[in-house]
Amino acid sequence: MTTTTQKTPAVFVDEADDAVAARVAELLHTKERVLIAIDGNCCSGKTTSAERLGKRLGASVFHMDDYFLQPHMRTSDRLNRPGGNVDAGRFFLDVLLPVSRGETAHVRRYDCREGVLLPPVAVDPGRVVIVEGAYSLHPLLAPYYDIKLFCRVDTALQIDRIRLRNGEDRLQEFQNRWIPLENAYFNALDIEQSCDIVIKSTQR
Repeated sequence: MTTTTQKTPAVFVDEADDAVAARVAELLHTKERVLIAIDGNCCSGKTTSAERLGKRLGASVFHMDDYFLQPHMRTSDRLNRPGGNVDAGRFFLDVLLPVSRGETAHVRRYDCREGVLLPPVAVDPGRVVIVEGAYSLHPLLAPYYDIKLFCRVDTALQIDRIRLRNGEDRLQEFQNRWIPLENAYFNALDIEQSCDIVIKSTQR
């Protein structure tokens, strides 16, 4: 992986992690809590980045994948809105608003395979909170973050990773449905341009 930022030349991932850690340390001098968002393309390394930074910073990590829309909510009107493929309102109330106040989050994960909301799990936030996943910078959520990261991946590498992770049968579903929805959101809301650091994934 290599990393580019909007303001500085390209750096390596470990240097990006160093920059994030330094910024977090600086912010914690004046803030009780620091919130970090990691948005970006599917299969671009968002979860890996969150795990790595989470361990380094002792952070609480939350996943936007737990808050994709339930089938009955997937109307044409909803899916045509930039970022409409995620239940941002439920994530805001369950997770982001409470943790921004230092309160316990009650995560109710939507199990896509079973088609049910799982029982709530209480999570007390640490002083550093990471939210990772596509749509984490949805307009309802974006104002609450102190640091914004974007993970970018080239199309060919993305396809290879989706095929490896999800299999050939589901690759076409990603290409025809989920990737276009993500790209529409990124483009309509200038998500990448709004981020502090852009991590470009190059490793197969």
